[in-house]
Amino acid sequence: MSAADTSATTTTQKLSLTTMTAMVVGSMVGAGVFSLPRNFAQATGVLGAVVAWVIAGAGMLMLAFVFQSLAVRKPDLNAGVYAYAKAGFGEFPGFFSAFGYWASACVGNVSYWVLIKSTLGALVPGFGEGNTLLAVAVSIVCVWGFHFMILRGVKEAAAINRIVTVAKLVPIVLFVVILAITFKSGAFHANLWGDGPLWEQIRATMLVTVFVFLGVEGASVYSRYARRREDVGRATVLGFLGVLALFASVTLLSYAALPKARMEGLRQPSMAGVLEAVVGTWGAVLISVGLIVSVLGAYLAWTLMAAEVLFVAARDDDMPAFLRRENRHGTPAAALVLTSALITAVLVVTLFSDDAFTFTLKLTSALSLVPYLLAAGYALKLGGSGTQVLVAALAVLYTAFLVFAAGLEFLLLSCVVYAPGAILFAITRREHGRRLFSPAELVLFLIVAAGAVVGIIGLATGFVTI
Repeated sequence: MSAADTSATTTTQKLSLTTMTAMVVGSMVGAGVFSLPRNFAQATGVLGAVVAWVIAGAGMLMLAFVFQSLAVRKPDLNAGVYAYAKAGFGEFPGFFSAFGYWASACVGNVSYWVLIKSTLGALVPGFGEGNTLLAVAVSIVCVWGFHFMILRGVKEAAAINRIVTVAKLVPIVLFVVILAITFKSGAFHANLWGDGPLWEQIRATMLVTVFVFLGVEGASVYSRYARRREDVGRATVLGFLGVLALFASVTLLSYAALPKARMEGLRQPSMAGVLEAVVGTWGAVLISVGLIVSVLGAYLAWTLMAAEVLFVAARDDDMPAFLRRENRHGTPAAALVLTSALITAVLVVTLFSDDAFTFTLKLTSALSLVPYLLAAGYALKLGGSGTQVLVAALAVLYTAFLVFAAGLEFLLLSCVVYAPGAILFAITRREHGRRLFSPAELVLFLIVAAGAVVGIIGLATGFVTI
């Protein structure tokens, strides 16, 4: 990137604490919150939900503290998730972190379009559950519509996201207020226990909680745009705590509105069905409109972050040089094109999925685990005060537990996505006349490639499904 480009970024793209906090909230409050009542009811009761949110909240808070600490301790590292992995464990793990984070964001964006079209399917039967030919075609048109809007500039898109964040929180807050006022203690008590061992109930919620918390690192990814460096950590923690309170309230109050068995059968977005049962049809309409606004805002934030990770990795010579190209607005245009292209490709894949939303939700969560684990591992490797080491260790334990909770099927699917990414790594090494893999990097690549082969065989035999 030229000096002129750097100067333009410095003078025109600085974001305030409020805007960066909105980026964090906007990244996390997307499709996931609207699916919480049904997803939790299918997995557990009130007791299991409380324990699950305590574990997820504590674990993700540790990750939030990790990102806050690293932003202050390593102010020279931008696009946090990718940069921390590279600094801690080398170029190839850093590359995998950048690629996995980017792929996770793209697959997550696909889940947004699926849920929007599924919501509209109640009015337009041709949209079905969001993965019909019509639904996919309309979604692809929307993907490229957003693409051209974002090309106008990161700062402008971030300002739009701040407005959308406020607008989409209104129906969610109303949901919480209404259910708190109409709280039915009898229904809440009847839903206290779930089915089966409590530990298995809690484990079944883990990928759901990861999905709704994706974006906690949003301010860290945009650290190069911060007006003040300390705002990166503040925005991360402020955004996380607010969203945690909101998500836990939506989940637990739903148990006081409907029997667990009834919530299990609700159509997504299940928040609409819960509120409709309490206040009537207008409640479902309110939530459906809120979902569309919310998901579009989250889509904007995640597309921005995905392109940013590719751009910074390319600028640091860890991705092919073409991905560092910016347009006259300072937007990483080439990275944005690749991002929109992958989203389009995954949308096409959903045509062959039986349950596209659940599939994309869980795959998004699974793909994000490696970047999170490496960032936490880097913080642990840095050491520091006793508190810093303890926080980093707890973050590592939590993310390692999530890898176990994801299960073999989604780990194999993650390898299927990760392995082809090595092509970009090979192009980068060739551009710089360097050896393709070091011995350690080759071992890591062969492990991922073997997982991808097993995953493809699993898809062919039905062991792994989409």
